[in-house]
Amino acid sequence: MADNLDITQLLNAAADGMPGAADRLLPVVYEELRCLARRQVSGSTPTLGPTALVHEAWLRLSANATTWNHRGHFFGAAAQAMRRILVEHARARSAQKRGGGVAPVPLDELGVVTPDADELLDLDAALAELERNHPRQAQIVLLRYFAGLQVEEIATALEVSVGTVERDWRLARARLQRTLWDRDQRPT
Repeated sequence: MADNLDITQLLNAAADGMPGAADRLLPVVYEELRCLARRQVSGSTPTLGPTALVHEAWLRLSANATTWNHRGHFFGAAAQAMRRILVEHARARSAQKRGGGVAPVPLDELGVVTPDADELLDLDAALAELERNHPRQAQIVLLRYFAGLQVEEIATALEVSVGTVERDWRLARARLQRTLWDRDQRPT
């Protein structure tokens, strides 16, 4: 695989509209995007697999091409795009009417585990709240959890110390857990 500098150069060339740059970039980042997508859809709905998630995220990223500062910046944006796609998918699923003349098949017969759409929407709301109140912590969550970057990579990408990333990661997890716990305690 190309090193981080090559990826950044290809990202910027693609964003600048250089002919063929996007064609050279996709094979370089595709496997990492698939790993990222697999982590995001593990245990998720069977109608949106990692490949579909990567392709939709790629379409969104290439449509909104920007100059990428570094590998972490790109994969953070990819993680954010994938998160939005999954949330949109959960909202659509939640809004669909039941039935439609089709005989329901219990999910346990299919051997598929689907997350509760409300839980996914609650997580998205908690992340949005964290983004409003503590943007760096939210960025660390995106890079760590959704993009799968290591603490050292995040520190380099955000130009902060490893200790700062570790501290913000702990605080962000605690804040998210608290927000989600508070939501669970709401009367239904």
